[in-house]
Amino acid sequence: MTIDTAPRPQEEPVGPVDGQSSPRYAGFTTFARLPRINDVSGWDVAVVGVPFDAGVTFRSGARFGPAAVREASRLLRPYNPALESMPFADAQVVDAGDLDANPFDIESALHDMQKGFAPLMSDGRPVITLGGDHTVALPALRAVTAEHGPVALVHFDAHLDTWDTYFGAPYTHGTPFRRASEEGLLRNDRSAHVGIRGSLYSKQDLLDDHDLGFTIVHCRDFDRLGAPGIIDRILDRIGDAPLYISIDIDVLDPGFAPGTGTPEAGGMTSRELLEVLRGLSETRIVSADIVEVSPPYDHASITAVAAANLAYELITIMSAQQAAR
Repeated sequence: MTIDTAPRPQEEPVGPVDGQSSPRYAGFTTFARLPRINDVSGWDVAVVGVPFDAGVTFRSGARFGPAAVREASRLLRPYNPALESMPFADAQVVDAGDLDANPFDIESALHDMQKGFAPLMSDGRPVITLGGDHTVALPALRAVTAEHGPVALVHFDAHLDTWDTYFGAPYTHGTPFRRASEEGLLRNDRSAHVGIRGSLYSKQDLLDDHDLGFTIVHCRDFDRLGAPGIIDRILDRIGDAPLYISIDIDVLDPGFAPGTGTPEAGGMTSRELLEVLRGLSETRIVSADIVEVSPPYDHASITAVAAANLAYELITIMSAQQAAR
């Protein structure tokens, strides 16, 4: 696939297919039935899939996540009342298809992904990545920091994902942010995990994470602080640094996201997570990912619908920021 990286000329954005003239279950299954990247002369925000799950440590299936999220996104409409915005009119949003990645060699796959991300993130344009397992965050961060330098990270997850290795393997869905920290991709003084909960291998997991410079907003903090208090903690932490947002769908409670590889009880509600994302609308989001949707475990598309709506909120913020450039 050849990607046109030219800046968008001053013209009206091409929006999604009109759901009032064409049934939402018809037509191409792009995200929200948006135009494909080569269907327009230029673009501001891209959605890209990475169907890769060779880095999982328990239940597989996230390679089918991008397709499931795109299918669920057919339900989305053009006006976002919570943010009072028309994201697909504010900027040209496109679906860039899926990146190819070697399914048998993780290090080779990481190279493939980074090579695919690079032209999408050129000129500082934001990209929403649909995973795939959390391994895909590392090449995305490598590509985004090539444009912006080290970034703040807000990582929504039940798990820290700063483990060193798993069975001696340095690249898995549990290691991306240790590798990112070691490679100098992150502003560790400006980064946070949000929604952490569940069992660990030992207390050392927390100590190691602290030594890397992260702060943790535990999921149980929501009971005490509520979404407004959580938003304030995040904003205080990241300041004005360029921000990368990484969402492992298992940050949601299994009641709201059963279709994932490593579910943990006691998670966020989808309403809470949507509200927190909206609270980050004034930050400088440079790219984001939503990962670990595993359709084989997702009855009634509950998890895919949640992921599609999270992507929609992020697109809304990114589109408004691109329009203001």
